[in-house]
Amino acid sequence: MKLHQNCEGNHPDILSALSRRDFMHVGMLGTIGLSLPNLLRLSANEMPNVESVKAIADSVIHIYLPGGMAQHESWDPKPFAAPDYRGPYTPIKTSIPGEYVGEKFVNIAKIMNKLTVIRSMTHGEAAHERGTHNMFTGYRPSPAIKFPSYGSVISHEQGSRNSLPPYVVVPSQFCPEQGTGYMSSAFGPFALGSDPADKGFAVRDLLSPKEITTQRFDRRRNLLSSVDDHFRQVEKSDAIGAMDSFQTAAYSLVSSAKAREAFDLGRESDKLRDEYGRHTAGQRFLLARRLVEAGVRMVSVNFGGWDHHSNIKSAFDQQAPQFDQAFARLITDLSERGLLKRTLVLVSSEFGRTPKINGTNGRDHWPRVFSVAMAGGGMKEGYIHGASDSLGGEPDRDAVGPEDLAKTMYRVLGINSEKRIMSGGGRPIDIVNGGRVMTDWLA
Repeated sequence: MKLHQNCEGNHPDILSALSRRDFMHVGMLGTIGLSLPNLLRLSANEMPNVESVKAIADSVIHIYLPGGMAQHESWDPKPFAAPDYRGPYTPIKTSIPGEYVGEKFVNIAKIMNKLTVIRSMTHGEAAHERGTHNMFTGYRPSPAIKFPSYGSVISHEQGSRNSLPPYVVVPSQFCPEQGTGYMSSAFGPFALGSDPADKGFAVRDLLSPKEITTQRFDRRRNLLSSVDDHFRQVEKSDAIGAMDSFQTAAYSLVSSAKAREAFDLGRESDKLRDEYGRHTAGQRFLLARRLVEAGVRMVSVNFGGWDHHSNIKSAFDQQAPQFDQAFARLITDLSERGLLKRTLVLVSSEFGRTPKINGTNGRDHWPRVFSVAMAGGGMKEGYIHGASDSLGGEPDRDAVGPEDLAKTMYRVLGINSEKRIMSGGGRPIDIVNGGRVMTDWLA
């Protein structure tokens, strides 16, 4: 209302041909994607930073399994341990000779020869939010500063491509650790607003309301331009001038047929959608493939809830087959399309689970050792890094920390992880503090 009164009092010619109702629709532009300027406001640094590190990959799909997936039932089974440690399943052989995965990973077992699996990941954070922070930022939590997620760093360093957001979360940002930390909100993720597995799935910011025709959309755009012209004349504000580029980028995304197509699962064949699985994991992972294929730099996909303090068998029976089907098909699909070499696929969770089954047939939080899986993006195929001990409770050799994982991921993307970024308080902060590039993982 204040904006309307100011314009009405100071610049009446703007309103002379416009109704009050039309003018108030300026505020409605957010419903057709103009919350996107915040997303697309990629700082004054709109050009990607030129780094001396040569990129191997140009996209990342980060599949995150919140809650803490049990290593024994998945990537690091203990077939020869006592039942209280081995758990409720019989491990199965994989396409890597002598290596096993959990019984529910039937399809993954067949494609293990395409993966790198780290069985010696470790940190000291047994609380969900603190463990999640480690695995989304490569930093240990600090009371003094909030660190940015991988996706926000990638947005800052590399910017957008093909009129698409550089960083997308599927289906939504489920925790602060997926966000921008000390960075501007301009580098935050683009969230879908609905689940790709839902009937009638559509991305809210890429669709105008049904009553908004192309002509009305353009009229509102012109109206917004008039308002900006007025404030530029009155206030001589650099911020208003800068805003134009972000609004232009937002309109580009809203009106881009290529962007809308990238998010349109209906363009995939029924056969392929069935092969991924007509369930939550299948459709989320398929959309992730579409997005990196179109030019999104990082897609962060959340799936399931793996905090299985009790009845771990029942919980795995429900969720693991979905993940198994969808993940195996994703890797195969990327490979068949020639995308796997340039797309790093990362599967992680905030920590693992206790080596011994508890009194309620579950496993509790355990950050001392757990597993991470990767594929593509310059990683070796059929490679197992490190090992946990015979009970799956401690690293036995070649321990790896979150900062090692982060530094290696940035390396394959061509981002110099030793670069410093200025925080909001004017303090330069390393993209990654410490850690090693794990050259053993690289092909």
